[in-house]
Amino acid sequence: MRVLFATSADKSIFQSLTPLAWALRTAGHEVRVASLGKFAKTINQAGLTAVPVGRDDPEDADADELLAAAEAEADDDEDDDDDEDVLPLPYDVAARPEPDISWTDLKARYDFYVTWWHKTDSVPMINRMVAYAKWWRPDLVIWDPIAFAGPIAAKAVGAAHARLLWGQDIFGVTREHYLRLKEQQPRRARGDMLADWLGAAAKRTGGGRFTEDMVTGQFTIDQLPESLRLPANLDYVPMRYVPYGGPSTVESWLWETPKRPRVAITLGITAAERFGGYAVGVQGIFDSLADLDIEVVATINANEQKKVSRVPANVRMVGYAPLQALAPTCAAVIHHAGFGTLATTSLHGVPQLALPTDFDEPPLARKLTEQGTALTIHSSDSAGPRVRELLLRVLNEPSFRESAQRLRAEMLAMPSANELVPHLEELTAKHRVTD
Repeated sequence: MRVLFATSADKSIFQSLTPLAWALRTAGHEVRVASLGKFAKTINQAGLTAVPVGRDDPEDADADELLAAAEAEADDDEDDDDDEDVLPLPYDVAARPEPDISWTDLKARYDFYVTWWHKTDSVPMINRMVAYAKWWRPDLVIWDPIAFAGPIAAKAVGAAHARLLWGQDIFGVTREHYLRLKEQQPRRARGDMLADWLGAAAKRTGGGRFTEDMVTGQFTIDQLPESLRLPANLDYVPMRYVPYGGPSTVESWLWETPKRPRVAITLGITAAERFGGYAVGVQGIFDSLADLDIEVVATINANEQKKVSRVPANVRMVGYAPLQALAPTCAAVIHHAGFGTLATTSLHGVPQLALPTDFDEPPLARKLTEQGTALTIHSSDSAGPRVRELLLRVLNEPSFRESAQRLRAEMLAMPSANELVPHLEELTAKHRVTD
């Protein structure tokens, strides 16, 4: 069958779908990966075939006009409100108790980010992705939860389609809360900007009317084990997480068994490359660990390294090391609770200290802590002495290692990407619209 992946132009998101793309390819299926043209090189580096779509593609003359139209529509929808008032993301409600969720607050935030995130990311890709789908005729479209051009293209050609999660399903759970609260409102006060936008796009591109699967997929591939999930009332298909971090080299120092307990510090790709730096003070953490009889390996972005004025004798600071090679050598890993970092460390049965900031990081770190593998402190409270205190607990209390081994066993019991392929073939046959 033909499988089209639709991915946001985000390195960490793309890397989470790469193992499944390769599993389908080695099973004999044709695989293409569609994203913005500027992202084609990253896709090619993973050995996959890229389909450039989006406004940075010179051939897509209509994309900027479409984006401008989406933003103009947003201005109308906001009733001339001050567009500079940036609202908090709506997806934190996924981990809240139902009584604490307000319809007025959720709708305002949901509508704001449909316009200024989801539309802005997806509108430039829709025309070209639909055009390619109509030419190539994929049987299955697999899309990341914010790549809404994927389900629009699938609807246009009658392909089966599925979301591939790169973390907890905060999107599906938030949508569930939104629909529940919407039904409780007077009809005139309901509204659903996401459904209206997706429905209009489906109608314009030949996909018919809006259906709820355009938001949450006909089914959802979940890479987290049950103990770490945050599920909605949807059809989930479990798949074991496989680490992939892009092209990398295992340097010779990683071949050697550490002489002291090794602790890795890794704070993610996105924070340093897109958000202007880490949310925690690296220098303070280094200083607090300087007198401990441990070896610290800190993978620190080059720009962030410039902010470090003192590197203690027990710290090795490097620009990058493949975590799938580093984690198995560690007694503990300190990280930001990003999905790929947390899942890779968990797969190797290593205790963790999580320093989450926002979005899906706090609820994912909370689940990891409830499972017993980690301790968690919010990045805003992660001063060096507090990190030291919690790290010593993680290193010295046997329960963390025992829980980490249980989590590793739970993950290894999940079907691999290769084992999942026959089931995807069955689901594609079930959901695909045939002529």
